[in-house]
Amino acid sequence: MLVVVSKLKAYVKARSGMSTSDGAVDVLSAHLRKLCDKAIRHAATAGRKTIMDRDFEAILKADED
Repeated sequence: MLVVVSKLKAYVKARSGMSTSDGAVDVLSAHLRKLCDKAIRHAATAGRKTIMDRDFEAILKADED
């Protein structure tokens, strides 16, 4: 699990008054793994061994297009 569940649930509750199921946390963790994998590839393509914010920004921007 990549997400601190208590923090996520507190955030959702504070923003919406809604609860968060355990299944939602599992799906979010899987999504974050995929995002991290893409960032790893992006950094490697740029010849870096450090993943940076710009790797995630580039991926998110490409997904919007």
